[in-house]
Amino acid sequence: MGYLKYAKNIYLIVLTLFVVWMLFFDTNSFQIHQELSKEIDQLQYEKAQLEKEISKDQDLLKALEDPKELERYARERYGMQKENEEVFVIEHLDSIKKQNEEP
Repeated sequence: MGYLKYAKNIYLIVLTLFVVWMLFFDTNSFQIHQELSKEIDQLQYEKAQLEKEISKDQDLLKALEDPKELERYARERYGMQKENEEVFVIEHLDSIKKQNEEP
């Protein structure tokens, strides 16, 4: 009878060691699985953000097929102007403060 209790304890110890080994020391451990899961979530978020950015860029490219939109974009983005034309740039106060604070 005492032998059975001892054998059950050995099985329990071996089972406990096996579970601890699988959770912490194995190449497919729980900790590594959690880290990979977090990385997958982060990459999926980045993928969604990049898909939104691609969509915006595609919309911009479609809009720039129109010559008037192309001219407007060039004027706003690159400060282009027609001959004998004066351009007045209006800046907000908060953008002026940020420029003054930079070294």
